[in-house]
Amino acid sequence: MSSRPTQAGCCSAGLNRRQWFAASAGITMALQPQPSPASPPANRQAPMRHKLKIRPVLVYEISKPRPQTSWRPWGALHTEQDVAREVERIAGELKAMAAGADFPLEIGPVERATDAARAAELAAGDQHVTLIYGASGPLAAIENLARGKAWSIVFVRHRSGPVYLWYEIVHPRFLRKTVDNYGEPRMGVEDVVVDSYDDLLWRLRALHGLQNTYGKRVVAVGGAGGWGVGGRKAPEIARGLWKFDIIGVTYDDLGKRILAARSQPGRMEHARGQTEKYLKAGGVRLETQKDFLINAFLLTEVFRDLLDEAGTDTITINQCMSTIMPASLTTACMPLSVLNDEGYLAFCESDFVTIPAGVLLHYISGKPVFLNNPTFPHHGIITQAHCTAPRRMDGRRAEPVRILTHMESDYGAAPKVEMRKGQLITNVVPDFESKRWLGFEGEILEAPFMDICRSQIEVRLKADCERLAAEMRGFHWMTCYGSYLKETGYALRKAGVNWLQLS
Repeated sequence: MSSRPTQAGCCSAGLNRRQWFAASAGITMALQPQPSPASPPANRQAPMRHKLKIRPVLVYEISKPRPQTSWRPWGALHTEQDVAREVERIAGELKAMAAGADFPLEIGPVERATDAARAAELAAGDQHVTLIYGASGPLAAIENLARGKAWSIVFVRHRSGPVYLWYEIVHPRFLRKTVDNYGEPRMGVEDVVVDSYDDLLWRLRALHGLQNTYGKRVVAVGGAGGWGVGGRKAPEIARGLWKFDIIGVTYDDLGKRILAARSQPGRMEHARGQTEKYLKAGGVRLETQKDFLINAFLLTEVFRDLLDEAGTDTITINQCMSTIMPASLTTACMPLSVLNDEGYLAFCESDFVTIPAGVLLHYISGKPVFLNNPTFPHHGIITQAHCTAPRRMDGRRAEPVRILTHMESDYGAAPKVEMRKGQLITNVVPDFESKRWLGFEGEILEAPFMDICRSQIEVRLKADCERLAAEMRGFHWMTCYGSYLKETGYALRKAGVNWLQLS
């Protein structure tokens, strides 16, 4: 077992940082306690990732010659045979793009629109994204497609095929309505793609993340909260802006579930088996009492029960310190780490200031995310730490881990994940009111072992250090492996949240 830390907590005036947590907001018993089965159910709620539905539409018109006047606009589709070849080309390009995508897409057949009425009909479908190929055709057709309920992206050709008319006029006619100010209500320059399917794909990845974030159902053990005074309205904002469905579960209910599970020999035997499997998988050093880890795997199964009953893959724990320990005889750190490694979304502290950022970043990246506490940026570096880090930060390989006690209680089981040195990471910093988020990249320099939360990284900033210090808002950050700033910024603009990108 690790020695007791000499530094307890990170807040002044003798207060532990979790004592700054806002009071739980409107805890309701939304899940009814279920009898504990003798062993874990075979069919568990799987991690959820919904397809992004795309409707491609080719907008065009075939111009007819008229004597002694300009009758032919820019663009290389002059006959119906040209159009047929272009439809076939688009279908093939989209098929190839979808085959290489790292997120699920459902792409419909390529539709055709030559007038405003047909465009309005196509815009009224159930797609998430209307992909407008602006070969030619009337402005009203483009506008009707863009003003449906779906998000819209305009694709124009320069060198990737027959040149398009809207390559010339998408900016002055569609976006600016022939004046200097932008006039299209739901689209901007960021929604125009020229030639590149890579540029199209990252935008679709962003929208896939946003589509999967909206309406997310979250099990909140101990109720929904938000860090600090600034986070008091966080559950309300999560329900409003992000349309979250928050399912409250009381600690009284959780305690009954744990006791029932503990009384079932089959469930305890399963927890022991999962413990041995975890320890034998490689890259694991156990430096706390083994019973703490066994109890953590039992608690993991109880959390799975809650997810099954709610029909979701997302859970968070409020008051995850002293309240849960007497019931579980361990800490929630390891269950949250394990669930994240398996593709679920599991967060400590029930901080709905930052949980929407975690959900969005998870679905954009397709990887586990690390909810963490930042420190003060200085000399181009910053320390980030928490006790619930996933191990499969790249979505595949498990990083080495030491299983220690939870730092601030010196109790239970918590992972010290040895995150990869030299790894590029994305940090997303939400503000308390979801009005302006901040993002930047960094490089992991090392995974030290200071008297702070167990999973800790020293990060070299790929951003101006002084500006980061001046612009920081909120508290908790969300971090993932890889570079996803442009996708996050694009998604946030669609959600109506301002974005400050420092890298």
